[in-house]
Amino acid sequence: MALRTNRESIFRLTTGWAWFLLGATLFFTTHPAFSQDLFEQEQFDGPPAVTCEAWVVIDSETGRTIAGHNANEVLRPASTTKMMTGFLVLELAEDSPEILEETVLFSSRADKTGGTTSGIATGEKVKVGDLLYGLLLPSGNDASVALAEHFGDRLKIDSTSKGYDRFIAAMNQKAKQLGLDDTHYENPHGLDKDGHVTTAADLAVVARTAMKIPEFRKIVKTVQYQTTVDKPDGSQRVVEWQNTNQLLPFGYLGVKTGYTYQAKSCLVSCSQHDGRELIMVVLKSSSKDARFTDSRNLWRWIWTEAMNEEKATTAAAN
Repeated sequence: MALRTNRESIFRLTTGWAWFLLGATLFFTTHPAFSQDLFEQEQFDGPPAVTCEAWVVIDSETGRTIAGHNANEVLRPASTTKMMTGFLVLELAEDSPEILEETVLFSSRADKTGGTTSGIATGEKVKVGDLLYGLLLPSGNDASVALAEHFGDRLKIDSTSKGYDRFIAAMNQKAKQLGLDDTHYENPHGLDKDGHVTTAADLAVVARTAMKIPEFRKIVKTVQYQTTVDKPDGSQRVVEWQNTNQLLPFGYLGVKTGYTYQAKSCLVSCSQHDGRELIMVVLKSSSKDARFTDSRNLWRWIWTEAMNEEKATTAAAN
């Protein structure tokens, strides 16, 4: 009885699908206009479908916008914030390279910072040059606080604030100098906080500016980095950091990942092709994996279609 019932169920299911497919075929055969309407609604050119809420691509040399969507929408930057943090330190190092050899003493405040971490503990010491890798590879929130505390008082800005708070003020002053009207920083790491905002267009400018510093380019392109830290008892231990940017094995040049609950998944990336270098920002992708898929799909379109169209237009104009 059970076997017969199963056979009858399979027969009914198969028959049902057969009638559905036959009906659909007859409908589209007898209603060609409807079928054509659906075909015309499909987009066979232009940028690919992506999950991110905003994106932009700019030329690294000129700063000119190549393409984008919602590029000026104000959103949260998450850990892409650390591009500005690292940039301020390396800008100081351009004038005084010796600061990269200075030792940072990790405070309890730095150690207790939540989220992604470089894994340095209270009382441990690490060189500035090494800690920048801990900032930009594993996206150490603790490293950003330690660097802000270490350098805040040395930054020449129009502010009476001290230490950590002075570093944040310097981040905002630099944003103004770069013309980033929609960017404001409340911390050096990017954890969600009211008023800590940016746009894809503004982040592209930060990336373009930071990538002009050779040491910054070197760090963000590094897949993994190992160093030693001094423990409070005088002994040493080894730490190793892995870059969170999964595009690096495919030949991309950095720049920075980001994720928080409110910002969702973000990625700033850099690519070179045929003598051109471009920077891309995607904000608020649907997942950590999606930010890489969104970016790679957009990169394929940029290099295979958008840039070819630009070349053709330039050639026709000449």
